[in-house]
Amino acid sequence: MGMQNRDQYEIVVGLEIHAQLATESKIYAADANLYGNEPNTNVSVITLAHPGTMPKLNKKVMEYAIKMGLACQSNITRLNIFCRKNYFYPDSPKGFQLTQDKTPICVGGKIDINTPTRGEIGIRLNRIHIEEDAGKSIHQANEKDTLIDLNRAGVPLIEIVTEPDIRSSEEAAAVVTEVRKIVRFLGICDGNMEEGSLRCDANVSIMPRGSDRFGNKVELKNMNSIRNVKNAIDHEVDRQIQLVESGEKIISETRTYNPNTGESQGMRTKEELNDYRYFPEPDLSPVEVKEEWLEQIRKDMPVLPAELKVKYMEEYQLPEYDASFLSETRAISDFFNELCQLTTNYKAASNWMMGPVKSWLNEQGADMATFPLTATRMAELISLINDGKVNFTIASQQLFKAMIAEPETSAEKLAKKLKLTVQKDSGFLEEVVDEILKSNPDKVKAYHNGKKNLIGMFMGELMKETKGKADPKTAKETILKKLEQHK
Repeated sequence: MGMQNRDQYEIVVGLEIHAQLATESKIYAADANLYGNEPNTNVSVITLAHPGTMPKLNKKVMEYAIKMGLACQSNITRLNIFCRKNYFYPDSPKGFQLTQDKTPICVGGKIDINTPTRGEIGIRLNRIHIEEDAGKSIHQANEKDTLIDLNRAGVPLIEIVTEPDIRSSEEAAAVVTEVRKIVRFLGICDGNMEEGSLRCDANVSIMPRGSDRFGNKVELKNMNSIRNVKNAIDHEVDRQIQLVESGEKIISETRTYNPNTGESQGMRTKEELNDYRYFPEPDLSPVEVKEEWLEQIRKDMPVLPAELKVKYMEEYQLPEYDASFLSETRAISDFFNELCQLTTNYKAASNWMMGPVKSWLNEQGADMATFPLTATRMAELISLINDGKVNFTIASQQLFKAMIAEPETSAEKLAKKLKLTVQKDSGFLEEVVDEILKSNPDKVKAYHNGKKNLIGMFMGELMKETKGKADPKTAKETILKKLEQHK
């Protein structure tokens, strides 16, 4: 599909993002909410829908949903009624889903994203509502039977539904990225799309550029990575444009995207969908969100990534790139915030976080929560460099690794123990410089003939001889002094 064809159409996308809430137990039962256990072990008579069993709402689910709503500037619904959504689930024993219909816990709000074409924009939210997850159907290769794992049945979800404000696959990916960042920051969902903790459906349509009438939308189901969200939308847009250009009609349907082939396949048409026949759940009382409870949740909210990014840029004078990384996760921002209470060299602190610390985490496959050094130790390291006792190269390549191995030992004590401190003894440096100049008489002559940039070569040789431990200022002064003596 040529870009000239795509430019004639405007893309319209709305997202439905499902986030599994990280509660200890399920939404209506005491079964463990854990991923990766043996199939059908996190179940009970309530999950299995035995006759006479009664659901009981997990209060923490409401709290987590409200936190997400507050983070998105949504209005919080004070009287919540739960409903049965009736249609057949092959992997749900109840045959219906407990969800919210007319009274979603959060109404309105927005997700702010930064786009290359439209700048900073807010993607409006229609709602955020609470519901339960279904089980999982497992289709094994070369097996005609489908296996059912009910561990996931009853796991609490929030569904974040946007308005059709998204105009490109890049914007859709940015929305999912921002939602993942927010839920992780709030600690309400781990955001692991590959495990299904965060899943995304996209409603995609096209219309002639300049039109205000949306085309027939197609729903793309259960994309489990941000890359797949982008690729699936791009594929669907091209497919719809090809249909229109060929004079065919776009059928409003649900399709599934195969990332291995880069293509989608029809599942069912919208006309074939069942009437959900919502009605209030008779076994659950309405839940009132009282002002005192709402205020307590609001009081417990962390500072959010967008606010931290502004703080880092304005108060700490950091570049946007640094600020974005440092506000990526709560663990990183908490560590950085603590570090900035112990040093005023904020840029150095940022450089260490984005350089050696990040590299170590990537190499170890670890996260900030398991980083062995405290903010105090990192502040000691920065202080040694600020004071000229250790240079950055030695600190990053040798001292940092030694501190990781001995996290209880102070940075200065380790530097002295390993003889990594900067060498400022001018007498010792003069001896080394004399040897370097004697070994390079042609370079000394060239320097005196005008090639003053050779000072860099002499500095490099000195650093090599001292294994990087010479104080740069003292080293340069010594070299210049000796060069004058070697005329």
